[in-house]
Amino acid sequence: METKGSRELKKLIKEALIEVLDERKDILQEMIGEAIEDIALREAIKDGRKSKLVSREAIFKKLSGEK
Repeated sequence: METKGSRELKKLIKEALIEVLDERKDILQEMIGEAIEDIALREAIKDGRKSKLVSREAIFKKLSGEK
């Protein structure tokens, strides 16, 4: 059960959050960007676990341009 005080507090918090996000859009953009990077990394890890293992030597050969 919400009391009048808790409703007012909730309203004040919402207003403060909206004001901060409006004035500091860069913070929100950074948070969203980091969340997207985290999701992409998680998906890359999942995909990596499904693929076959490759030796360290094979990776370095590819990176150096050797066949």
